[in-house]
Amino acid sequence: MNEPAARPKSRVKRGAPRSGKPTLRTIAEMTGLAITTISRALNNAPELSAETRQRVQKIAAEIGYVPDRTALRLKTGRTHVVSLILDPHDEILNFSHSLVSGLTEALRGTPYHLVMTPNFRGADPLDPINYVLRNKMADGVIFSRTEPNDARVKLLLDNDFPFVSHGRTELGAAHPYVDYDNFKFAYEAAKRLHATGRQHVSMINANPRFTFGKHLRDGLMQAARETGMSYELETRVTLDDPPETLRQATLERIGQGKAPDAYVCPGDAVALAVIAGIVDSGQQVGRDADIVTKQMSGIFSLVRPQVDVISEDIALAGLQMGQLLLKRMRGERDGLQILQLPEIPF
Repeated sequence: MNEPAARPKSRVKRGAPRSGKPTLRTIAEMTGLAITTISRALNNAPELSAETRQRVQKIAAEIGYVPDRTALRLKTGRTHVVSLILDPHDEILNFSHSLVSGLTEALRGTPYHLVMTPNFRGADPLDPINYVLRNKMADGVIFSRTEPNDARVKLLLDNDFPFVSHGRTELGAAHPYVDYDNFKFAYEAAKRLHATGRQHVSMINANPRFTFGKHLRDGLMQAARETGMSYELETRVTLDDPPETLRQATLERIGQGKAPDAYVCPGDAVALAVIAGIVDSGQQVGRDADIVTKQMSGIFSLVRPQVDVISEDIALAGLQMGQLLLKRMRGERDGLQILQLPEIPF
């Protein structure tokens, strides 16, 4: 493997970098390597040996070197930044942590860095996308809570900008996504509840503007048609409401009489809220009503009485989204869709 020869070492000793902000030149003086070699090592250039890359990266970390993204963008047209746009919501425990864990694993060993951009509740979902596009703040974007006719997807496709969404749209144009089969989850959950002898199933659904809410609704209704179960979709609250609001809604519904004896819960937080509402009403889970919940956090191994769970691996979704985005940023356009199928444990 051919690498540029080291320059004669300067008098600047390791551990005593120049005062001020460390630069590529600082690292070059400390290692005796050319600035171009330093740059390639920091970008994990495969033509350099692992030893050289690790040595340069270790020194960069020790002296607190931070790349100048503006200069990089002007020179290469790239930022080596992936923007993760997140909405704060309570429906899934540890959603952000799990998603970031998977994404960082996908980006490990690449020159890309993950930067999180919040999309605050009530704000226009296009705002963070426009900010990234207008200011060239990233080379790719990842976002969730996809809508059937998602304006973000349209805008990014129109600009030919790399992205991956967590969830599908109903647009005619294909786009990169990783999604979970929520239709199958709701369908199998309701069928399981019917198999245990339950006859009246209820579900607190997602905000109706999100695609996955439609999939959940359709899965529940299909199972109800096939089994003859009666069903109801809670209309006063959605998964976006605080858990206490969901608990109160469950308690009030039971108090109205002819209460459901089965609940499909599309997330950890809503399931805990529904259980609390059932217990606070004087009913018992397992005696008066049964629950099947989607689980992302693993918390239900600690909940008593135990309830049936169908798992969704958010960290895996993050890993897959990162891998698809890397492919798209390399110019690939085919095979960039993944639909995760639930593993049914009963």
